[in-house]
Amino acid sequence: MSTATTNGHRPEAEPATKDGCRPDGAVVLVTGASKGIGAAIARELAADGWAVAAGFRSDADGAAATVDAIEQEGGSALAIAGDVCDPEAMARVLAEAEDRLGPVLGLVNCAGVTADGLAIQIDDDQWDRVLETNLTAAFRLTRSVLRPMMKARYGRIVNVASVVGPRANAGQANYAAAKAGLIGMTKTIGVEIARKGVTVNAVAPGFIETEMTTDVPAAVLDAVPARRPGRPDEVAAAVRFLASDAASYVTATTLFVDGGMSA
Repeated sequence: MSTATTNGHRPEAEPATKDGCRPDGAVVLVTGASKGIGAAIARELAADGWAVAAGFRSDADGAAATVDAIEQEGGSALAIAGDVCDPEAMARVLAEAEDRLGPVLGLVNCAGVTADGLAIQIDDDQWDRVLETNLTAAFRLTRSVLRPMMKARYGRIVNVASVVGPRANAGQANYAAAKAGLIGMTKTIGVEIARKGVTVNAVAPGFIETEMTTDVPAAVLDAVPARRPGRPDEVAAAVRFLASDAASYVTATTLFVDGGMSA
């Protein structure tokens, strides 16, 4: 669905109201939106009225499928390619999203990678790639959107962390470090800008049915109190709440979506 003006530009959003309601025409950038949890989040936020910039690195077909699903459901979306680890590419993604959709007042940092192995086996490249993608890139994007959000007196930032952030998971020292850092970053930035109408929160999924968890042993799922893996749409529902006006007084916190693993 397109509501672009005749010159190809979206109208600027109205300023946020005093009660913290989302301005009309607000855009959310969801990274990693070509599949799995990211795609589910993009669809859920579109259903809640956000115009969605579906960010992806290489899976153009997956991103196109996400956009098609959103448009078929009556929403507005645009797929934009860019590697989250490339600052110049992400500056271009943000500029294109604003130019073609409207002001970016929402951000979901969902793009992530793994490179598992025992600590003695993880080399520097594996360490750096996981930390760069899962943590540093999320910080850079967050930093990029903060000033416009503060100016608008409205913003929603949601970081997709993991249950392994605050707990041990053998074979994932790099991933656990990145996700623990993401939770710490969420708390700190959320506190820093709490008075500006901008909330910063995280969701911490447990074992969710995605490509990244296809090889999870049955014994691991037995340790989940719910005795089943979660679904991407269950994570997306939590993100929808944190990105909504209903969560205007929720910031600097982490919502675990893990079937009770963190209890």
